[in-house]
Amino acid sequence: MISKELYYFISEFNESEILAISKKINIIYRNYKTPLNEDILKKIQKICKKTGKKLFLSNNIKLALKLKLDGVYIPAFNKSQNLKFNFKNTFRIIGSAHNLKEIKIKESQGVDTIFLAPIFKTEKSSRYLGIKKFNLLSMKTNKKIVALGGITKHNINNLKLLNCNGIAGITLFKNIKLTYDITR
Repeated sequence: MISKELYYFISEFNESEILAISKKINIIYRNYKTPLNEDILKKIQKICKKTGKKLFLSNNIKLALKLKLDGVYIPAFNKSQNLKFNFKNTFRIIGSAHNLKEIKIKESQGVDTIFLAPIFKTEKSSRYLGIKKFNLLSMKTNKKIVALGGITKHNINNLKLLNCNGIAGITLFKNIKLTYDITR
């Protein structure tokens, strides 16, 4: 149905969950509640390599480079301008934004893909972009755009109306049937 980049946020190691999702889905490890555990990251990395998935680490470029991950995800709250690192051409920096000001910050941080969020209403926030504002914001940058936030089986068909290069979610990809529908 959708031939776009797909990203799945995880916050813990669950081997069967990672194995169950399509290899077309990139993994972003994001856990702000507990200290990073390199051994856990190495286990996730091993499964991702074995299954052909790309692995991104949230908000820690140094560790992502040390472990030779596929890239790093810079959340919207990270507004640091000191992201100058030497890395190989295949290492990607991706990040999220909620408005035009944050889009400009992500551009200055050197991200190649911006996750615009939330596209639809979520449990965390009653504020969301909606289709019109999402599309207007996506035209304000030449970076790739990924839709994030509030995507469910009830609104997934609305993604066809978006000017985006991909979709991302947390609970979205836990539904194996929906994952199949998206990736086929």
